[in-house]
Amino acid sequence: MEPSSMASLLKRYSVPLSLLSMAVFFQLIVTPSVFPRSHYDVLGIPRYGSVEEVREAYERLSSKWNSDEEATVTEEYVKIRYAFELLTNPLFKRDYDVFGIDEKLHVVKKVVESNMGKRFSEVNLPLLSASSPDLVDDAFDELTFEEFYSTIGNTSSWLIQVYSAGSDNCAQFSSNWRRIARLLDGVASTGMVELGESKLAAYLAERKSTGQPFFRNGLPSLVALPPGCRNSDCLVRYQGELSVDAVTDWFATYILGLPRILYYSKETLGPNFIAKSGHHKVKVICFSRSGERAAPFLRQAAKDYWAYASFALVLWREEESSVWWNSFEVESAPAIVFLKDPGVKPVAFHGAINSSSFSSMMERNKMQDLPQLRSVTSMEMGCDARGFSRAGNDITTWYCVILAGRPSQELKKMRETVRNVQAILSSDEKSSANNKDAISVPPKASAASKEKRLTFTWLDGELQKKYCFFYLHSESSYETCGPRRDLTDVPQLFIVRYKRNFTKDETNVKRKHQTMWDMYREDTENLASQLVARYNGSGGVPEIIKWLSQIIDDGDSKDLPFYRVETPELIPEDGDPMWSKGAQRIVSTSKSMRQRVSSIITGLHDWMGDPRVGPILLLSALLSFGGIYLQKVQPTLQVLPTQPIQPSTEEKPRPNKKSRTRSKADNSPPPPSMTDHAPTDARQWELSDSDSE
Repeated sequence: MEPSSMASLLKRYSVPLSLLSMAVFFQLIVTPSVFPRSHYDVLGIPRYGSVEEVREAYERLSSKWNSDEEATVTEEYVKIRYAFELLTNPLFKRDYDVFGIDEKLHVVKKVVESNMGKRFSEVNLPLLSASSPDLVDDAFDELTFEEFYSTIGNTSSWLIQVYSAGSDNCAQFSSNWRRIARLLDGVASTGMVELGESKLAAYLAERKSTGQPFFRNGLPSLVALPPGCRNSDCLVRYQGELSVDAVTDWFATYILGLPRILYYSKETLGPNFIAKSGHHKVKVICFSRSGERAAPFLRQAAKDYWAYASFALVLWREEESSVWWNSFEVESAPAIVFLKDPGVKPVAFHGAINSSSFSSMMERNKMQDLPQLRSVTSMEMGCDARGFSRAGNDITTWYCVILAGRPSQELKKMRETVRNVQAILSSDEKSSANNKDAISVPPKASAASKEKRLTFTWLDGELQKKYCFFYLHSESSYETCGPRRDLTDVPQLFIVRYKRNFTKDETNVKRKHQTMWDMYREDTENLASQLVARYNGSGGVPEIIKWLSQIIDDGDSKDLPFYRVETPELIPEDGDPMWSKGAQRIVSTSKSMRQRVSSIITGLHDWMGDPRVGPILLLSALLSFGGIYLQKVQPTLQVLPTQPIQPSTEEKPRPNKKSRTRSKADNSPPPPSMTDHAPTDARQWELSDSDSE
């Protein structure tokens, strides 16, 4: 055979030969490695045989070794003994039959290597130790299928451990699991599912191509349910290391979408955290001795209070203790420090904390001593005409003292003065009486402050220029509001009296909406009237207190005019954080490549483990061979060349309707009729001149 014909033949049969080679490879190499002999095959009994059948098979196979005292240990003997012990233990047999779990298979190789050449009587039996009851006693928050079904789809997240009472790996993981559950307390729910709860365990497991439920990485298996998960398609299975830090970080980051809190050193804490986190936020610094990641409840607080506070971690070192004591009065770790207004003493808490205690700390310290008037705090502080007083929704008259100015040293000094005024008005009368240097406090101003009808705040006049100009519209307002034009910065103090007319509010409620714009206008309409008074005196504390007392006295007693005006909106200082755009959008972008590679490898592994691949490839190869054979033996039809039939010149085509219509419109002479031509045998009769003979 010529080389060219051989090359063409191989080219023609390349596809079926490739498919046939792959089919043989899968059937002889891949499938036996993926589906090795089961322990039932080792004993020579049907799969899922009873314990009695296992005992009978073992006695039959081991009789020949027991009769020969000189027989040495072989791998076959160890496999038979291992299969016998595994399938006669109820827990081991259940896990193996239902979920294919065989986590002690390494014992076979270990026993063979340590007893090679020895007699059977010298082997230490049993090969497998009985399961420890400690894991069953340590189990907590166990879930049944009914309990799981009633909680699925709720707003809370779940982290579930699937375990077996007969698993040594689960027993070793129990202490780590307890710590993980404590760290997630208050952030997510945790539960445990034993394989004996077969219906729920099978629901949480993956499925092989044969339909058998299995756990890809064995037990224990951790399964997460994101908020709102209602079916098995949204279950997320943990594939990493079973350490406390790795599990909690995975769950907090990828399931809950919580931000990470970074560590800072003594050199980077000031320039990289305190200076860059914004002057409008409280700084929360957590000192740690271990250097572990932030607990999930800390990260949850960083997400919940992102508009109020910024968070940082610091690793405690004894050689740096003097630095932290001089800066924040921190004696040791663990400790948490709250940095509020500039020049205000830090608030430090020492000792370990939990989720509930830290939440109460954040509520007490989430704002500065003199809070900033912002879009997220105006309603809460009662400094918004669309809202209510801090004292309650039934209060008709309340006040808000606002210090406006551009961030500068002048504003810093004035903020300290206003803080002193606030502290004096809110202080106890007994402590003020005992202090010889105490300033006399007017009773009405002090009562308004203690009743939460009087609020003190400061406004960034450079950022909130429209809001600032609205209340301080004068020639000197440019020294306080808007961008800095020169070196002069003059903070200004003013007070706003809010008053609500509940009778008018009820009238507005009964008013019908004529158009959709009426509904929008009502939502944005100020419900309280506003009267503004600006302070023009000196910056002394007594003068300011006297001025406030006079304003509050007049506002509570006099019948001042009631009118409403639309107030400019406060500009948000911060945009939406990265993690708020997706528990999971940003996080999924950063991990998408790793997940794709992992999913491709997992899918390829599952595909190669499918026992149907080999027969499908073999069938495809046979179909390809058959198609090529049919093309080869099928005769080809030869079409003989023929002369084209020429139409006769005498035969004219029949005119269609259009051509007949067109001929009638022509001026050509009409066609000849039968009377126009004389016949060949015709003759002319001669006629006489008269009518008679």
